[in-house]
Amino acid sequence: MQLGTLCAKSGRLGLSFLFLGGIAPACLSPVEARGGNIRNVLLIVADDLKASTLGCYGDPMVKTPHIDALAAEGMTFKRAYCQGMSCGPSRRSFMFSRYRGDEGPSLGEHFIDNGFYSARVGKIFHMRVPGDIVAGTDGVDYPECWIERFNSPGLEAHTPGLYSLYNHNVFSTNLRDRVSTAMRHRWFVSVQYDGDGSDQPDYKTASKTIELLGRQGDKPFFIAAGFVRPHYPNVAPQEYFDLYPWQNITLPEQVEGDVDDIPPLGRSSVTSGKDPIGKYPDNQKRFWGSYYATITFIDEQLGRIVSELERLGLRETTAIVFLSDHGYHLGEHTFWQKNNLHENVTRVPLIISAPGFETGDSHALVELMDVYPTVAELTGVSVPDSVQGKSLVPLLEGSRSSIRQEALSLGNGGGFSLRGEEWAYIWYKDDTEELYHMKRDPKQFTNLAEDPNHAAELEAWRLKLDTKLVDVGLTRNRLKD
Repeated sequence: MQLGTLCAKSGRLGLSFLFLGGIAPACLSPVEARGGNIRNVLLIVADDLKASTLGCYGDPMVKTPHIDALAAEGMTFKRAYCQGMSCGPSRRSFMFSRYRGDEGPSLGEHFIDNGFYSARVGKIFHMRVPGDIVAGTDGVDYPECWIERFNSPGLEAHTPGLYSLYNHNVFSTNLRDRVSTAMRHRWFVSVQYDGDGSDQPDYKTASKTIELLGRQGDKPFFIAAGFVRPHYPNVAPQEYFDLYPWQNITLPEQVEGDVDDIPPLGRSSVTSGKDPIGKYPDNQKRFWGSYYATITFIDEQLGRIVSELERLGLRETTAIVFLSDHGYHLGEHTFWQKNNLHENVTRVPLIISAPGFETGDSHALVELMDVYPTVAELTGVSVPDSVQGKSLVPLLEGSRSSIRQEALSLGNGGGFSLRGEEWAYIWYKDDTEELYHMKRDPKQFTNLAEDPNHAAELEAWRLKLDTKLVDVGLTRNRLKD
């Protein structure tokens, strides 16, 4: 067989025989040149976790030693952006590597087609939280993605303990009349209780993942573990709440008139001005504390999983990917929740720890859709034609410092955000716009779209968005007159 024929082979063809005589063929990919040892993928997904609330992303208060340790052993992407602004669209997007829709094989299905064991534990595609968690149901799942799948039920807001409804200043241990599934104000609920946390969904997810790791044998695997925190309700044992006294928490900076230059379609449906939470600044701090508490709780669950991976001797053959489906507003711009195209929602944590590859921080613009082709390449699996993401392997192996000029995010209401090196541009379906200089204004306080001094820059970003949408097969859906 000719060397060129060997180089053209796809899939998981072994390449050890190519090194006869000590010659490394020029056709070897960076993955193969580094030994080609990665044969497994462990995907760990957090829910509603904003990038800025992790130690490895610069938060001075949060305690995330295990996530920080994973970051130290891998590549931390400081400018990663999600494509969907809520759970369902974002998760479908990175699991299919599509800006919109579910064309082609999902990531798990593609691994199955290439001989892998594929399993889901917890929330990977969309689940209603808390609804599907309380019921222990699958949510909006894709069964063909998994050989096995396991749900992690829990009592959520009905957990016995101190229940708080922060925007109504309610604190009670009574199990009756608690705000829960599909009820207004559920996004301001927490429960702190006495216990070891083993009854919590994310503890169960970690335990089942550990069990699955222990019975894989020699078959390559793709295991996706989905945590449901820090998505509301923020439930955790008391000891995690004790780490974050509300008196020590500083709320996000507020600028007078900040929202005035944000178009109506760019404003959150839940704001401190319209919701009762605005009347209780101390409760806003308490809510931050509950958010931090659940982050630290899932950090410990991640630590349990990685520790078991190491104990089993699988660490050097497994790529670990940690990410969140999207970010979150916690009072910035007076906004709360997700479903928004500003930086606090579009920017997400993304850590890829791939043994044998570079470690450190990457400031390249990347998209969550890039995870699919990246782990495919790392494990020697071909990438389907339906995939729209770009492999991050050139960044992981250090041969390139960037793979794209802009990152695109899609609003649930039809708008788009385009994030560049220095600028962020947002377009809404009523043709209103936002433009921010992210070097000078990283918190997006001053919308320059109406500033005549930046008319040329605005027009340039309009054209960039048009070009990008054409390239990926999307169109602007304007409101009809």
